[in-house]
Amino acid sequence: MHKARRGAITAATVLVALFALAPRSLRAADALTWQQKEEFLLKGKITKVQEAKKGVTGALRVTLTDGKLTHDAKVQTIDDYKQVFLNEANFKDTYKFNVAGWKLAQLLGLDDMIAPSVKRTYEGKSASFDWWIEDIVMDEEDRRAKNLQPPDADAWEKETDVMQVFDQLIYNMDRNQTNILIDKGWHIWLIDHGRGFRVHKSLKGSQGPETDRSGPAGQNEDAGRGHLDEGVQSGRKQGRDPRLAGPP
Repeated sequence: MHKARRGAITAATVLVALFALAPRSLRAADALTWQQKEEFLLKGKITKVQEAKKGVTGALRVTLTDGKLTHDAKVQTIDDYKQVFLNEANFKDTYKFNVAGWKLAQLLGLDDMIAPSVKRTYEGKSASFDWWIEDIVMDEEDRRAKNLQPPDADAWEKETDVMQVFDQLIYNMDRNQTNILIDKGWHIWLIDHGRGFRVHKSLKGSQGPETDRSGPAGQNEDAGRGHLDEGVQSGRKQGRDPRLAGPP
């Protein structure tokens, strides 16, 4: 019995040691609420700047710190308005829609699919600062290129259905495959909503080539509406009222 007890103590000690060796910033970031993430994005000091990788036009990846926590953010200053561009009248591509997309997602209980985004100044320009999503292993373009299939097809279908309906709500013109990120748990994250919030009276039509049911495009939007409603109900249970325009 003493041997078993010593074994349990040893295992617990090893776990504690491993936890202590983990990056402090990641542990702290995991424990933050979305309100705390917004506050960090608004006030964190920039210590490093680099270009973001594919899928985000003109975006930067910056490292922020408040003296206790260190975490990255995606910064966009783009604010383009054109009368006609890409066969679209009144074309807009703006950082403002990243913030608006997050606010809508938060109200709908989709803060586990879209990261917090705030408006802040960067080098004298207004910009969106988006929480950098950790543990991303690929985007949808990579998944399709490698012909990888999700281990839980039902969960994947629910998330892609919700994505379809959300993109209808904001009339997103740019849900390309590099704007769909997949983390190590096969959970979908949606980024870059700068070309959303078009003003039209009809729903968006399907765009791009036909895809199978395991892909994000071409999903059943009736099912998506049901899954989105589940998120709304979940938000209400947590004290969030989707009818309100501000944070809880």
